[in-house]
Amino acid sequence: MKEGRLTKKKAAPRTPAMPTALDQARDELFSHILRCGVLDAATEHQKEWLDDTMQYIGERYALTPDQLAQVRVLGDRFCQPVVKRVPTVEPEPEPVEVGQE
Repeated sequence: MKEGRLTKKKAAPRTPAMPTALDQARDELFSHILRCGVLDAATEHQKEWLDDTMQYIGERYALTPDQLAQVRVLGDRFCQPVVKRVPTVEPEPEPVEVGQE
């Protein structure tokens, strides 16, 4: 055995940062959106649902009006449909008629 080996010291585990009220509010809103089927609702129903839910979220997490507006923007974006890329289809070449000789 070699006794001159260098060993790495293990770094102390990092303690995770506590999520802020804003982070918790955002996460709860996203969770509610998924559980309540808001993504499949009509746009006007989504707006109505978000209005009601934002009032609840604001009270639950004691958010400032600015923080509440930030969470609302995130909720609105989360509800928007994903833009799908439609593959472009190239037109087929027209058949060429061959003359009879």
